[in-house]
Amino acid sequence: MMMIPRRNNFDLFGDLFNDPFFRGDDSKIMRTDIQEKDNEYLIDIDLPGYAKENIKLEIEDGYLTVQATINSNKEEHEAGKFVRKERYLGSCSRSFYVGEEVQTEDIKASFKNGTLQIAVPKKDETKKIPEKKYIQIED
Repeated sequence: MMMIPRRNNFDLFGDLFNDPFFRGDDSKIMRTDIQEKDNEYLIDIDLPGYAKENIKLEIEDGYLTVQATINSNKEEHEAGKFVRKERYLGSCSRSFYVGEEVQTEDIKASFKNGTLQIAVPKKDETKKIPEKKYIQIED
């Protein structure tokens, strides 16, 4: 006997097209809010189920990269066969351009209740954005 969750509105085609194969696997997406303040940006990233020690932040060439990893629990696999598995296991990452003038020591991060909050200060850009110059096409 196989145990399958009962649904009141069973729809074979609706259930079929709700499968990650048809809708794309969005389980690896880090849901993010970015808020602009007077002198900083606040980045809130939802990472439910992740442990603080499995989240890494690095900055390179002006890009802040957040990488999070969650591993499977081997005891869970040994207990029995899964009927349905929806929780994502593995690693995911996301990068944000913060500017080349932002240094590692300028960024502050905290992790509480499954939400990673990153504060990135606004820096005065010393580099002037170059003006557009057009090249004339000859006949």
